[in-house]
Amino acid sequence: MAAWSDNIRVVEPYVPGEQPKDSDVIKLNTNENPYGPSPRVRNIMQDVESLRLYPDPTASVLVNELAKYHGVDPSQVFVGVGSDDVLAMSFLTFFNSDKPILFPDITYSFYDVWAELFKIPYERSALDENFRLVKEDYYRENGGIVFPNPNAPTGIYEDIINVEEIIRHNQDSIVIVDEAYIDFGGESALGLIDKYDNLVVVRTFSKSRSMAGLRIGYAISNPVLIKALNDVKYSYNSYTMNLPSLIMGTESVKDDEYFRNTVAKVVATRTRFVEAIRQLGFICLHSSANFVFATHESIPAKDIFEAAKKAHIYVRYFDKPRIDNYLRISIGTDEEMDAFTDFLKKYVQSYNN
Repeated sequence: MAAWSDNIRVVEPYVPGEQPKDSDVIKLNTNENPYGPSPRVRNIMQDVESLRLYPDPTASVLVNELAKYHGVDPSQVFVGVGSDDVLAMSFLTFFNSDKPILFPDITYSFYDVWAELFKIPYERSALDENFRLVKEDYYRENGGIVFPNPNAPTGIYEDIINVEEIIRHNQDSIVIVDEAYIDFGGESALGLIDKYDNLVVVRTFSKSRSMAGLRIGYAISNPVLIKALNDVKYSYNSYTMNLPSLIMGTESVKDDEYFRNTVAKVVATRTRFVEAIRQLGFICLHSSANFVFATHESIPAKDIFEAAKKAHIYVRYFDKPRIDNYLRISIGTDEEMDAFTDFLKKYVQSYNN
């Protein structure tokens, strides 16, 4: 090969959930919210003429609204193009030690990709036999810590007491708590922001606010860390947030009633779906997210995944150690989950016969 090939950065990329091209599918594989965004979002974007202008690089309209919503100062809020952008920027900004960063062995699979991409040393601490964090594994020297709460892909929520213990034991390094799914169950770590200056909490509009297509994420921390994030952002790409996202994201935050109603609908459907498939022999981890992590008592998860796909029902299967007999099933509408349950009833019956 040519000499220049030695200088190409080679990484094993993150593999997102499949996006089917057909329209006649039940899509339960990427944790999207089945309900549309707030009506305020649908009605707001009329001024297409403004698209000829660059958006505000400070994203002040959205930053200010998020600060007001969470009861913090605007200097404590950073926004980016989805929480993936915010997290990647955080890796680049905060994880610059020779010491390894720490995150769970079963977790959001972008973490090790970013670590490899940015050449950050890392170690994965094993979840226990019940797929829970072992907080004591994080009481050691490190260059930073990141973990989702609730976790992905398990959906398990760690009590805020345990989260605080990890933060408290690591005040010499940055701790990032990725709360992509916190709105569906559990107490946020945002209440600890003023207590610990090493804490960064990351959120997304993609799940609970039904806006995955607009790519909006944000971080809340102390002003010093937020300034550091912005300094890196402005050194890389100052215009990261497009104008429609700024405007529609702001309107979404203003409609708290709609947000809470749709979250409640997802949670209610999740409870009903879990009860239904348990009767079919499925074992479900306790989920605090908008998805269920489930395994069947006798049928391999991969077989169910492939059969469902043939029936135009998409769920997520991870061919990875410890979780290769589980399915991650996003919560759709009641009608979608009923259709999937009916499929499972027929499939389990035919499999056992």
